[in-house]
Amino acid sequence: MQRSWIWWKLPEPPPYEVTLSDLIEDEPANVEWHAQKETDRLISLMSKVNRYKLREAQQAGVRKVGTVYRRTRKDENGGKIQRAEVRFDDVSGCLRTPVGGSSRQFILIAEGKKVRSRLLSPREAARLMGVPDDYPLPSNYNQAYHLFGDGLAVPAVAWLNENLLLKLATYKALVEAA
Repeated sequence: MQRSWIWWKLPEPPPYEVTLSDLIEDEPANVEWHAQKETDRLISLMSKVNRYKLREAQQAGVRKVGTVYRRTRKDENGGKIQRAEVRFDDVSGCLRTPVGGSSRQFILIAEGKKVRSRLLSPREAARLMGVPDDYPLPSNYNQAYHLFGDGLAVPAVAWLNENLLLKLATYKALVEAA
């Protein structure tokens, strides 16, 4: 069976042209920055590891944009506890539609001692999926976010199409013609 497999060596994807920080709006439509009390609550849900990541971001000396998801994790006694998990690696987590218990993604910006948080805006979700800024979005947050949650990013699909899918279709056609 393994002898009939075809091994494809895909090229390296191109480097990122845009970082997460480039996609984030300072004054987004449809979402408000959290009050400090709400940001503090989000931070209080972080484990020691995630609070350490936040401290590192604060000490970086530059504006650091992170993303946060709330998740249910086991605590030290095996019980369930809600946690906020942050990443500052310029990568966004999976965009999930806010239904069925899925967590919506938060933006966390650290600038020295100042830390701000809010939900990811619909326009930012669209940008993460490779959708241009002139694409019209519904004015309702949930309707707009539903357009992009649980979807596939246009640039990723285009790259896979060019480097794998079209080649597979061509190969299949050659095999069938032989």
